[in-house]
Order: sequence, then C-alpha cells, then structure tokens
Amino acid sequence: HVQLVESGGDSVQAGGSLKLSCAASGAGFYVYCMAWFRQAPGQEREAIGVISTAGSAIYADSVKGRFTISRSNAGKVMWLQMNNLTPDDTAMYYCAAGRPPCTGLRSQEMYSVWGQGTQVTVSS
Repeated sequence: HVQLVESGGDSVQAGGSLKLSCAASGAGFYVYCMAWFRQAPGQEREAIGVISTAGSAIYADSVKGRFTISRSNAGKVMWLQMNNLTPDDTAMYYCAAGRPPCTGLRSQEMYSVWGQGTQVTVSS
C-alpha cells in the first residue's frame, strides 16, 4: 500500500511551464496505474492523464500535446510536465494510484490512494 505526496505547484503566467511530482512511499508502487486529476473551483474533478505500470500514457483532449506524464518505478515517483499553460489549467492537481488494468481515463472511483493536492494557478 502506497502513500502519495504531490509537489511542484506554483503560480505562473500563461504560456509558461511547470513540472509536478508525485512521490510515493511504501511498497508496490510499480504495480499501480497512476493518474493525474485536477479540480477547479466549482467544477468536478477530472482525469487528465493515466500512465500504466509499463509507462504508457494517455491524456484527456484538454491537455493532449501540452502535458506529459512519466514515471520511475525504481524511484517511486511520477511526474506531470505541463507546457503552454493557460488560465483554464488553474486547478488543484492530484495524483492517484489504482490497481490495473490501466484502461482509459478511468473515473476517480477506480483509484484507491490519493495525494493531498498541489495548487497550480495560471494568470493571463
């Protein structure tokens, strides 16, 4: 069972970049599907990307081509590289872990472990 801690959130201007990290503690990180979600004020939490245990990632249309998810099973860490940020990307960002199969942008109910979140604010 793992525990997750996000870091890297900040305030940036539109067009800028940020890299978020999700560090895991505990055993078994490598068996988990890992995902990034975000939640803006007054909106539902949305999945923005999932990465399989082998490192294959898929993305929501809203971030495809701008965001990249990667992971290191040896280092027990996942990253979210965010480029060309817009004010619409302003949200609390969460990482989550769930059991395979890692098929599609699964709903949040499929993830059993969550981090506490890290805030990303993009100004125009």
